[in-house]
Amino acid sequence: MSTLTGMEIFFKKEYQQFTGSFKERGARNTFMLLSKSQREAGVIAASAGNHALSLAYHGRDLKVPVTVIMPLSAPLMKVTLCRHYDANVIQYGSDFGEAKEYATTMAQETGLVYVNGYDDVPILAGQGTMGLEIIEQVPDLDAIVIPVGGGGLLAGTALAIKTLKPHVQVISVESDKCPSWQAAMDAGRPVATPVGPTLADGLAVPTVGYNAFKTAQHLVDRHCVISEDKIALAILRLVEMEKAVVEGAGATALAALLGGDLDELRGKKVVVPLCGGNIDTTVLGRCLERGLAADGRLIKFVVRVNDRPNGVAELTRIIGGLGVSIKDIFHERAWVASDIFNVDIKCVCETRDFHHSQQLRKALEEAYPDRVDWRSQVHSSTSSY
Repeated sequence: MSTLTGMEIFFKKEYQQFTGSFKERGARNTFMLLSKSQREAGVIAASAGNHALSLAYHGRDLKVPVTVIMPLSAPLMKVTLCRHYDANVIQYGSDFGEAKEYATTMAQETGLVYVNGYDDVPILAGQGTMGLEIIEQVPDLDAIVIPVGGGGLLAGTALAIKTLKPHVQVISVESDKCPSWQAAMDAGRPVATPVGPTLADGLAVPTVGYNAFKTAQHLVDRHCVISEDKIALAILRLVEMEKAVVEGAGATALAALLGGDLDELRGKKVVVPLCGGNIDTTVLGRCLERGLAADGRLIKFVVRVNDRPNGVAELTRIIGGLGVSIKDIFHERAWVASDIFNVDIKCVCETRDFHHSQQLRKALEEAYPDRVDWRSQVHSSTSSY
């Protein structure tokens, strides 16, 4: 990764925590600060997954009853694990915002302590321990790039690092499908932001935390909003090069580096937290395919060939001759508007890299002039290898 980006990269592997994310830090700290009566009564929280997992695991360890409200869109794996850790799991709402509203109402009715996963002060303090560890492990770092959803990790870590090393550059990153931190910076306060479907589901928080925002507002030196394709590519790179399975939210910081958004950090020591690894296997498969497409290694096109003997054979000969693998192929005859002796061949192919894809494109356009339709634009990744 350091060679690809031109930076000296240090990964903080939070996905190797027992429940697979940094959220354990804040959860454990919160439980340790509860009074005896609060511990006996238990806590309640809203979470799409990682916060719920951390509370469930440490709640069982410390014998604190835990209730978690998870949206219907929460990954199945995370819901199942929370139940495995003996948490009382209630699924409610189409998104995190609706789940949170239900949880706060239930907390008021039952007297349970509501634990905000990104805005309670004990949570922020707990997440800040990651910053302290980073200073010990990489004392001469130049910058840290942190994914931001609700802002708890960013606030706690930024405060710890800036207090001890004021010169270190703190950069936050989020997906363009839920740019709630950018919206808060533009408005000068947390504001509600529309949430779209995103690979970084752990960052999909409609409104950032007020305490988190006030804490980190003047500590963040730069903020980046990145596309989903870059996140998918980062997940792919981590699997291929680091043998690490990291969820979309956890790979978002690396995505900004691989995508060329932070080229001013070239030649510097940069810490990248890989914040979580809780990703469904089905979602992982989709992410890897999307990453291959973003990298120009999975391409889709339609080519019109002669529907006579050897017509399709000639096409596959060209493709195979270049060492390109055909992943899917489909014949379309009924909706071809031209000569009835033509057929549209829809192909999905896998290549070695972007340059290999360009070789295929050139060969096909020479063999079938004006008869190739590239349905998905092949573009070069700044991090191709």
